[in-house]
Amino acid sequence: MRTPAGFHTCPDQCFRALQTAIDVTGTPAMTALHHNLSLKDEIRDYWSMRSESFDSQPGHEIFSADERRAWLALFARHLGETKGGKALDLASGTGVISLLLAELGYSVTGLDLSEAMLARARAKTAGKPIRLYAGDAEDTLEADGSYDVVATRHLVWTLPNPPASFREWFRVLKPGGRVAIVDVDMTNPRPGNGRVLRLLARLAKRFAKLPPPSAHAALHADIVSRVYFARGCRPEEVARLLGEAGFVDIRIDRDLHAIHRAQGRFMPLHQRLERASQDRFLVSARKPG
Repeated sequence: MRTPAGFHTCPDQCFRALQTAIDVTGTPAMTALHHNLSLKDEIRDYWSMRSESFDSQPGHEIFSADERRAWLALFARHLGETKGGKALDLASGTGVISLLLAELGYSVTGLDLSEAMLARARAKTAGKPIRLYAGDAEDTLEADGSYDVVATRHLVWTLPNPPASFREWFRVLKPGGRVAIVDVDMTNPRPGNGRVLRLLARLAKRFAKLPPPSAHAALHADIVSRVYFARGCRPEEVARLLGEAGFVDIRIDRDLHAIHRAQGRFMPLHQRLERASQDRFLVSARKPG
């Protein structure tokens, strides 16, 4: 397995350092951690810590045949089905999207910063036309024009430098290749009834017996405050940046209702309302040629 230049797997000491970076109040402590690690390192280490429970959460893993069919229909709508095409799944995590792309007929390469995530993905994708590597979505080290499709799910809102990332994805796509970005604006309510749904979610939380916020929540909030889309990942801004990178035929698709209905069957009421209040979308585009 290759390891991109500058990438280092995170030893156990690093995980312990992250855990000790949370003080007793649940607030990220101002330690040497921020000075010794880049933001990208912190993102990698955060998701490595989350890898053990990642597949247990609706919205991460797929829990029903209905949800799987809805995901396949969404990607087929924007990317098409193929026999022999090559797909690059960025921030591939535990392999959920890689498996969907393989089912659509693509030969898939998955890149993720977290070796802990990749270890789980390798167990799930054994025997499938899927290769998994440690890699950086902003600097893939892939050859020019080598992929028919680039796909991501819940990556763009975490990127330190989306403009650079989009230029990189443009580079690795073949002429006529397509990109599909599934993401969410968790900061700003969705157009229409988003504000009302957010209010209802807060009311529902008052009646739910929720555990106290974990230390992970504080660390997550600290990281989010420093990414490019800290004020919200609006699909219109994603589309604008794709255009600046050279993409054409840019589409914003908010019709993910079938996916969300299927996921909602496994969520408590307050979580369903909260997610429904968020602007969840797919942005697709094409490289000219």
